[in-house]
Amino acid sequence: MSKGSVVLAYSGGLDTSCILLWLKEQGYEVIAFLANIGQDEDFDAARKKAEKLGAKKVFIEDLRSEFVQEFIWPAVQANAVYEDRYLLGTSIARPCIARRQVQIARSEGAQYVSHGATGKGNDQIRFELTCYALYPEVQIIAPWRIPEFYSRFRGRTDLMEYAEKHGIPVPVTPKAPWSMDANLMHISYESGILENPKNHAPHDLYQMTKNPEDSPNEPDVLEIHFAKGVPVKVTHVKEGKCKETPLEIFCYLNEIGGKHGVGRIDIVENRFIGMKSRGIYETPGGTILLHAHLDIETFTMDREVRKIKQSLGIKFSEFIYNGFWYSPECEFIRHCIDKSQENVEGRVQLSVFKGQVYILGRESPKSLYNEELVSMDVQGDYDPCDASGFIRINAVRLREHNRLQGAAQKK
Repeated sequence: MSKGSVVLAYSGGLDTSCILLWLKEQGYEVIAFLANIGQDEDFDAARKKAEKLGAKKVFIEDLRSEFVQEFIWPAVQANAVYEDRYLLGTSIARPCIARRQVQIARSEGAQYVSHGATGKGNDQIRFELTCYALYPEVQIIAPWRIPEFYSRFRGRTDLMEYAEKHGIPVPVTPKAPWSMDANLMHISYESGILENPKNHAPHDLYQMTKNPEDSPNEPDVLEIHFAKGVPVKVTHVKEGKCKETPLEIFCYLNEIGGKHGVGRIDIVENRFIGMKSRGIYETPGGTILLHAHLDIETFTMDREVRKIKQSLGIKFSEFIYNGFWYSPECEFIRHCIDKSQENVEGRVQLSVFKGQVYILGRESPKSLYNEELVSMDVQGDYDPCDASGFIRINAVRLREHNRLQGAAQKK
């Protein structure tokens, strides 16, 4: 007798193929779900593989446009960066994938969902918090946390033997000595030989970006037009090429950034679960947008509002990383950040060259920059004498501090 239906987040790889068959062995009817979020994948082959393994149904969903508009764009508005360096490419994809997984589970009447995330990583948290937030009564099967499963499959060799025994197609090419996660926003690399933080990344590791040393000797100059804090048009200044839909814009920025080796980082980060991990990331388009958005935002946003917004951006980044996209606190911060972006409008021109992004200029109808006010050649409405009182008022605190310290030293 069937235990019920389970929607499995399926990748087509060795792990989730073995999990699919293992779930069937446990008595579940398996619905395989594969999200297209921009990874390089043979989706037809993955569908056929899942069907051959006995999946009751296979859903292959193109989520690329909603991934950009509903997840990447809010991160751009927030200047979302975790621990000062990581642009959250994997973190921000998980709620997008899990949301669709839950929608399928509900529509198919499945009371279970399953995934192939490990018991030491962040992804298990991100997937499951999203599932519980959107489908509170769902039951989650996480094989890599079930002793019966992880005792049986202690490594890749055990999975390969199981696959060969049950007719699961196995990779014919050697597996790279690291794990990789790819989507439209980035590619991440970790584990294997990268677990020693002293080891340098092999030159052949990077797939999304060229080595800056081998990139073109001429820069690409782009103009990015923002409205309400998100890019609405990208123009190549020299070639005249324009992109205007969110998906086209982001893919084009990935192309230009990748060509020039932009967006590579090698970091040690703090996982939510309590351990440090080493990760290498390529985020070409996201890095270009971070530079451009920071520039137009500073140009158009009040100083004190921006200070508050910066602190909200840090919290927002932590919520994304830790899996709380669908929490009330994260929703509140998204609304605040969205409000802050109402006047973030204008054009930024920048140069992409040899691994770097250089801002060249900017213009905006909502700029707070007053050229006459700031000019050294025009006095305008500003009276320099006012600065004397401003300085004296601000010096009161410093003088009092000095007086107190002086008194203490005399004692």
